Amino acid sequence: MRRGIAAGTAVALVLEALTVAFVNWVLGLAVKHQQMSLAGLGTDEMALGSWAGGAVFGLFLAGCALLVARIAWRDRTAGRLGRIVLIGCAVVHGVVGAVVVGLVGWWAFAVMMAVLAGLVATLVQYAPEDRPRPDEAPPAAPPATA
Repeated sequence: MRRGIAAGTAVALVLEALTVAFVNWVLGLAVKHQQMSLAGLGTDEMALGSWAGGAVFGLFLAGCALLVARIAWRDRTAGRLGRIVLIGCAVVHGVVGAVVVGLVGWWAFAVMMAVLAGLVATLVQYAPEDRPRPDEAPPAAPPATA
């Protein structure tokens, strides 16, 4: 079951990455075709900023999808850096979900929270086991009682 959750989360992250890149591309085109400026910033620069932001965020989400897909494929947890990246992705989803509820609506919030739930479930289900480090002494046995 945990492989299925991780695989579903990876697919959702890929779809989200494609959606974010597409929306920023459309926003960049809309800005480029207008004849306005924002504090002296031209439309070409604003369009380029939208495209670059969409590309960076889309690549981040695609990278997180690759991490989650790797977890599902190997059925093992990610390393420390991979878990930190996925925790950061979960935090971003929480913040963006809180913002998107006011801008887009409750259905977008529900989608963001579903992806967040998948990320958290993957992180929790593939939590590293508690094992002593090699440099630590094993725990002492309790004293025998008579």
